Amino acid sequence: MQTPSSARPILGPGFEIRHYCGLFGIAGHPKAADLTHLGLYAQQHRGQEAAGICTADGGRILRQAGLGLVTDAIPEGSLDGMQDPLAVGHVRYSTTGGGSPTNIQPLLVQAAYGQRALCHNGNLVNASSLRSAYERRGHIFNSTSDSEVILHMLADERYRREADPLAAVLRDLRGSYCLLLMQPDRIEAVRDPSGNRPLCLGRVDGAWVVASETCALDMVEAEYVRDVAPGEIVTLTEEGLGSRRFVDEAACRRAHCIFELIYFSDPSSRVFEESVHLARKAMGAALAREDGVAADLVIPVPNCARCAAIGYHEQSGIPLGRGFTTNHYVGRSFIQPTQAIRDLTVRLKLNPIRDAVAGKRLIVVEDSVVRGTTTRAKMQSLRRAGATEIHLRVASPPIRYPCHYGIDFPQRSELIANQRSVDEIRDYLGIDSLVYLSHEQMLNSVQNANADYCTACFSGAYPMPIDENFRKDLFEASKQVSR
Repeated sequence: MQTPSSARPILGPGFEIRHYCGLFGIAGHPKAADLTHLGLYAQQHRGQEAAGICTADGGRILRQAGLGLVTDAIPEGSLDGMQDPLAVGHVRYSTTGGGSPTNIQPLLVQAAYGQRALCHNGNLVNASSLRSAYERRGHIFNSTSDSEVILHMLADERYRREADPLAAVLRDLRGSYCLLLMQPDRIEAVRDPSGNRPLCLGRVDGAWVVASETCALDMVEAEYVRDVAPGEIVTLTEEGLGSRRFVDEAACRRAHCIFELIYFSDPSSRVFEESVHLARKAMGAALAREDGVAADLVIPVPNCARCAAIGYHEQSGIPLGRGFTTNHYVGRSFIQPTQAIRDLTVRLKLNPIRDAVAGKRLIVVEDSVVRGTTTRAKMQSLRRAGATEIHLRVASPPIRYPCHYGIDFPQRSELIANQRSVDEIRDYLGIDSLVYLSHEQMLNSVQNANADYCTACFSGAYPMPIDENFRKDLFEASKQVSR
């Protein structure tokens, strides 16, 4: 842990932090590609960097993919020739590998054993050692994504001699992963033994659907059936559903990412069998119980903190209001690539409502504070609009440790709470008081047992072993050196 210093700069302009990805697949539907397009659109909040869809008819796999939002990457009419009964899709933010077109998923390869397409949500913490071993054997990698190593493993004769090659490959992976693997006649959905990422199953018109979030099932009017279990492989075909395990259930140590409930998932979704909206409301109510400051108005920093602000308002009795207008055509500032763009994004996206906040003592509810720079810009805009007091209430504990499982803040020095005390953060933000939700109350706000959640970004207690030399930009850096 570094010693806090109010003089230390918070984060450099070159710092990047990105989000998870979103998966969607369907088997046995005449409009599989169109429904996958809708399912990706419903999960656009999980990835705005690139999108792609693969379809299959039992004999071959076709692909349509591109950079940008779903509507840009897969424009109208581009799926007309892909009306096959099987489809998988992916929306992406890069957590390993840059934003190059070669990293867009689904990754599609033609190998001696046939075509394979792959969609991955998560991070493989042993990808570096696996990839290095294959490169020493002469394998050529086309991307800088950790996901590609899985395709090389599936082509490895050592694994192909196994009774179940996929299960053998999965047992050698370390880290966080939900996968959709497509062959011309099937889709195989996989969830790692910790269940770190959400993945659910549903049915529509007799077809089986798999998605990262239930909001995608809602979009295509599919009925939720169950979650893919940690350590399970689910096979989806036109004929139906099959299931097998690659790790015994008793050996699965669950570590659901708590940040899904705090920030990432859509409030309408249920992830880890939890209502995202109700969990966030409970966190806001717990904040109010831990607080006692007098104020005139509770306002959320939209959009993710709205649920927590409702909980705070209902618990405290302080009126709930609206302090910002939101431009919905601007991306999420949390995951913009540079600090200059993040600052501009804040100004473009959020504009304070002067007549609502002027002369008011405000409780401002945020879901989390990562860097502090964009939060400071928001607080300064409220000051300029005439707020007399600003009391920031954060519906999660301080983020002090890097995440190696899919959230791209890999260095401790890049996290404001690792560098500064709560009082120093308050002074940096220019507010009157600052309270974070306690770790205990965060866990008390969810329904499942506390041991089911990964809270490493708050506690530093990593549920899966981490290679201390692991860096998420390692493949990108090595590619640049080799040029």
